[in-house]
Amino acid sequence: MNQESIQAKNILDLEVLKKLFSFAKSYMYQFWILVFLTISMAVIVPLRPYFIRIIIDNQIASVDYEGLINMIGLLLGLLLLQSIVQYSHTFLSGVLGQFVIKDIRIKLFRHVQSLRLKFFDQTPIGRLVTRNVSDIETLAEVFSQGVAAIIGDLLQLVVIFGFMLYIDWELALISLSTLPILILATYIFKERIKVSFNTVRSAVSNLNTFVQEHITGMSIVQIFNSETTEINKFREINKEHRKANIKSVMYYSIYFPVAEIVQASGIGLVVWFGAGGVIQERIEAGVLIAFIMYIQMFFRPIRMIADRFNTLQMGIVCAKRIMDLLDNKEMASNAGIWIPEALTGMVKFEEVWFAYNKEDWVLKNISFEVKSGKTLALVGATGAGKSSIVNLLNRFYEINKGHIYLDDREIKDYELSFLRKNIALVLQDVFLFSDSIFNNITLRNPNISREQVYQAADLVGASAFIERLPGDYDYNVMERGATLSVGQRQLISFVRALVYDPKIIILDEATSSVDSDTEFLIQEAINILMKGRTAIVVAHRLSTIQNADNIIVLDRGEVKEQGSHEELLSIGGYYSKLHEMQFKELIL
Repeated sequence: MNQESIQAKNILDLEVLKKLFSFAKSYMYQFWILVFLTISMAVIVPLRPYFIRIIIDNQIASVDYEGLINMIGLLLGLLLLQSIVQYSHTFLSGVLGQFVIKDIRIKLFRHVQSLRLKFFDQTPIGRLVTRNVSDIETLAEVFSQGVAAIIGDLLQLVVIFGFMLYIDWELALISLSTLPILILATYIFKERIKVSFNTVRSAVSNLNTFVQEHITGMSIVQIFNSETTEINKFREINKEHRKANIKSVMYYSIYFPVAEIVQASGIGLVVWFGAGGVIQERIEAGVLIAFIMYIQMFFRPIRMIADRFNTLQMGIVCAKRIMDLLDNKEMASNAGIWIPEALTGMVKFEEVWFAYNKEDWVLKNISFEVKSGKTLALVGATGAGKSSIVNLLNRFYEINKGHIYLDDREIKDYELSFLRKNIALVLQDVFLFSDSIFNNITLRNPNISREQVYQAADLVGASAFIERLPGDYDYNVMERGATLSVGQRQLISFVRALVYDPKIIILDEATSSVDSDTEFLIQEAINILMKGRTAIVVAHRLSTIQNADNIIVLDRGEVKEQGSHEELLSIGGYYSKLHEMQFKELIL
């Protein structure tokens, strides 16, 4: 049994519901109208059998045609009022639910955006998609078919029972003598279906995760001819989903026949005792008919409560997972509030230690300084810690020990959005959204004009290929920029970084995937744009960093060499050997 299933058995329903309904505070006016409609429904519905009992025992028994017509008119008016109230109740509860889940979905997505990258390293994307889409959609049922409906059914039961006691308390107790059996069956059903629904939601999450990962990585599946293996895995996951749903169907198949038998037994007892009372003229015929109607009304809400409680339980399971995600403490710490009027761009690492997992150190006692407007290059083998330095400067992760300064002030003091606004990052693996080139560059920032985009594209040399595309800057690049080459995507990402006019530019292997001509364009743009900006360049190609003011050679998270290109060559160490190797490859 997985961890989620174990947690579901210990759900504190009231605690989760309290958190869930805290989102309805903005809609208290609509909520109190819904409460009024719920109470009205509970009172109006039981009046119908009572009026029918009066019609039978008074108007029909005494052959009062005028009174009969008046009572029928009153009964029809009651039915019309019931229809209006029921429509209003159903509509308002559904609308209220949609407004609330809209707010929850926005808050959850905003929260997910604030989580540290460590969280995404450990959480499957499919699970997050399930939380943001299907789990939240299930919450709508909590409002339309859950709490409000259950409260209405309970109130209706109280009112019906009150009418039954008022009309004939002995017959009321006899007719409801089978109720304990139904309550016991409902309780057992509720407990079984609660676990079953949680298993279903876990299976749905697993399905979403598997499908999302394999569609994203379909090229790998096809390249290595793994279709048969993967479809067999999918069959197993789908089988678990089927078994979970069949189990819940089985519980329904058992419960509802049991409920029907209990209800029929109650009606049978009423007919048995009531018919004798009618024959002996101790009970009026209208009372017997009213009780038969009341029993059907009484047992129906109980059956509906069980069904709605299951809806509520599924909503609680989903709400619990959503609240757990919202309560996740792996948030990007944004304690800083410092927003200076201007930055110079000076960066300093002082005895920084960092590990992704506990004390498996990726960076060990790293210290260096980059003066404002200067260029620092990071060199080293894969896993040496180059990208980790970039991640720490952007505060995607938090350091374990040491200090990182920006303009002589620790970066944790800066307001996070201000910090990242002033640091432009160009990655090797460029991500583009399924949108226009213009929107991928500006990320829909209304403060960036088309003129700024055109100027940046001209500066980088990207305007030439963009203007040849159908629609030029309005051309849709499709998902992940599939319709563009690697070099074109890289150029767009560079334009995207430049239009924000940052104080610090970071190039993380930004030219490693482009051809020589494209690399030349980028290098020319870099030489112009780095004037007045601090630059940190992570590169395998040493030809792109020879003009850097300082080059740091990293190995297994430690600084091994540091200096200019000429100084490092004269040492004859790691950098010199790497340069000699690349020079020979270039000659060959």
